[in-house]
Amino acid sequence: MKRRVVITACSAITPIGYGQQSIVESLRLGRSGIKPLRDDGLLTGHIHSRVFGTVDYPIDYAFNRSQRKTMGPVAYYACQVAKDVLEASGLSKESIASGRLGVAFGSTHGSPTVQRDIYQTFFQSLETEFSSIGAVDYLRSMVHTTAVNITRMFGITGRVIASSTACTTSSQAIGFGYEMIKFGVQDAMLCGGADEYDTTTVAVFDNLLACSVGYNDCPSRTPRPFDKKRDGLVVGEGGAAVLLEEYESAKQRGAAILGEVIGFACNNNGGDLILPNLDGITSTLRLALDDANIEAKEVDYISAHATATKMGDIIESQAIEAVYGQSPYVTGLKSYTGHTMGTCGAMELIMTLYMMAEDFLAPTLNLQEIDPRCARLNYTPEVIEASTRIAAIQNFAFGGVNTCLLIKNGNEVV
Repeated sequence: MKRRVVITACSAITPIGYGQQSIVESLRLGRSGIKPLRDDGLLTGHIHSRVFGTVDYPIDYAFNRSQRKTMGPVAYYACQVAKDVLEASGLSKESIASGRLGVAFGSTHGSPTVQRDIYQTFFQSLETEFSSIGAVDYLRSMVHTTAVNITRMFGITGRVIASSTACTTSSQAIGFGYEMIKFGVQDAMLCGGADEYDTTTVAVFDNLLACSVGYNDCPSRTPRPFDKKRDGLVVGEGGAAVLLEEYESAKQRGAAILGEVIGFACNNNGGDLILPNLDGITSTLRLALDDANIEAKEVDYISAHATATKMGDIIESQAIEAVYGQSPYVTGLKSYTGHTMGTCGAMELIMTLYMMAEDFLAPTLNLQEIDPRCARLNYTPEVIEASTRIAAIQNFAFGGVNTCLLIKNGNEVV
């Protein structure tokens, strides 16, 4: 028998705040988290895009020395939000270590800052400083560093899934966690993603001509999802995590139910690895509705992937119109944070949960004139006071990976 899956705790470190109060305030006030790119003394002078969605406030990481030893910056983000979630969940130490709690967590690259240090030592100081590279450097930099540092820090012994599919990393992690519980493999899953600031990430997308370059002198005016004057994505950073639990178990122990994951779909375009594909995206949205066993008209709100790239926004808007028509409200939440890479799905899901809890919808920042090539959707030009029963969180990645999560408002879960 298929089991219901609910969200009982969440936490996000974002460019617009850390914790529900600061994030909601930023969403309501239209406060952008985009700032000037920090100079790294190496690549910055070669990059055209000079803006970044950065976490520029201090975070008190209460990790002991032995825990920090295997952690690069990306694992700090991951372990901090995981710590927040487990503390808020009320799960006992016995439950956490029982083997019935698993982890599905990922990042795009692991820790690029640690990788950069390793490669510089390899190629610039090989004869004199090779011995300075220690065994823990790999543990700090490897692509599954977020997932395994979480398991180590909290003694989690269940299933481990280390998703790494670029922009769909954390939404895929949540979807896979949902399936683990739905089909009885685990009773709970700690899911999410993290990515850290590093100019190598910006350089990759800058080299692909995908980054915003026209607003370097006024960072808060970009990115501009669906806007006629958008000119590309803005790379961001942060971490986000949710705790998924089997519904009956969560209800029995009196856990707070923030929402219910009612549907998930993930597929691939099966073709070009960069360009978005209308058929692939449309198929994903319909498969998620089928998994949830609901009709398109039941979805009230869509958190669009909306990276502010030229073709990406056009294709996604056409897919939304093809599946949902013009009824649901649509917001591009990356207009606040930039594209936080492997974190974006979980981060945007959490922002959606916060809006559901407080009965409002945030507008898309910088959407002043809708691109006539985009479909005529119910875009949110200003804050809307509205109750959302069901929301869709959409994410699409290089490599042709598409995801869609469908979430029910926690107040509607009975």
